[in-house]
Amino acid sequence: MSSIIKNVTGMNAMTDQVIASDLLIAAKSGIKSYGIALSEAATPEVRNVLCDQLSKAVSLHEQIFSYMKDNGYYNAYDPEQQLRMDIQNADKALSLPNA
Repeated sequence: MSSIIKNVTGMNAMTDQVIASDLLIAAKSGIKSYGIALSEAATPEVRNVLCDQLSKAVSLHEQIFSYMKDNGYYNAYDPEQQLRMDIQNADKALSLPNA
C-alpha cells in the first residue's frame, strides 16, 4: 500500500501488534463462546463438533500468543513490562490524529 493511501485511510496507524492483539481478543472470545455452546449442546454429535472447534480455537490462540510473545508484543510473564508497554501504546493511540 502506498504511503499516500496509508495516510488518507489512516492505515499507517495499523501495525502488526494491533492486528495481532485484535486477533488474540477475537480468539479468546471464540473460545469462551465455544465453551458456552458446548455446555448447552443437546446431542453427542453437536458436542463432538463443538469440542473439535474449541480445540482448534485453543490451538489458534496459542499460535497468536506465541507470535506476539516472540515479537515482543505481549509480555505475559512480566506484568510490569506489559503494563508499561500498554501505557505507551495507549499514549500513542491518543496522539494519533482523528480521521
